[in-house]
Amino acid sequence: MSEETDWDEVGALSRNVLENGAPLELTDETRVLLLRTAQQVAIRQQDAEDALRSLSTAATLLQEIERRIHDGSWRLTRAQNQAYELQDAGDLDGAQRQMRDVLAVEVVPFYRELAERTLQKLSGLAEVCATGRINPGLHDRQQLAVLTQRLQRGHALALTDDLCALLRRTASTVALGEAETEEALGSPEGAEALMGMILSRFRDSERRFLRTMYRMTSLRDAGDLEGARQQLRDVLAVEVVPHYREAAEEQLRGLERTPES
Repeated sequence: MSEETDWDEVGALSRNVLENGAPLELTDETRVLLLRTAQQVAIRQQDAEDALRSLSTAATLLQEIERRIHDGSWRLTRAQNQAYELQDAGDLDGAQRQMRDVLAVEVVPFYRELAERTLQKLSGLAEVCATGRINPGLHDRQQLAVLTQRLQRGHALALTDDLCALLRRTASTVALGEAETEEALGSPEGAEALMGMILSRFRDSERRFLRTMYRMTSLRDAGDLEGARQQLRDVLAVEVVPHYREAAEEQLRGLERTPES
């Protein structure tokens, strides 16, 4: 694991000096901060120490630190978003390529580590898709999604003990009963239908909750607290997935504690 970053502090210094035009003061505290963050963004210690010999080169060092933090964050976020879109579309090779492209140019250890973790997960999902074998280290629902993609490519479903266990776990998270689940697991066809039902129910609940949150927030910000509360009551009237029921209930409790203006 990469060492903890303190980029909020150096970000505040950067905004104050580089954006607001405040003078850079090379106090002992500032020197320590710049040396530490320079190391965190893969600037050689000797180069950083040399830069701290004057105010102008110290300001350049600060600018380079901030650039590497900003560019690395933007590059990784964009690549991850594209990778997840490709993953959802069934293009796991393309998703992995996004992360490899980041690793080909990224120097900041923190961002490299995050990209490597994402690549490792995508590689694991690609193996699940290729072999049909469950990986206990990967997210259950993501594995269901790639197994569904595998079925769509014409592969038969192997109703193994690992797959049955995964389906039992995920069925309970979308409020499917034990009897219904066990009946579905009696045949490969039933298991396929169960996979589709689990993914569909969670996807529908996620979309419904996000739409509700958007409407609720708009009404709340407009001062219509009762209207905002009603949005949550409406979704709770139909929602069965425990995760989203709990999230909606928590939001409703918060609104009920909010006094009318």
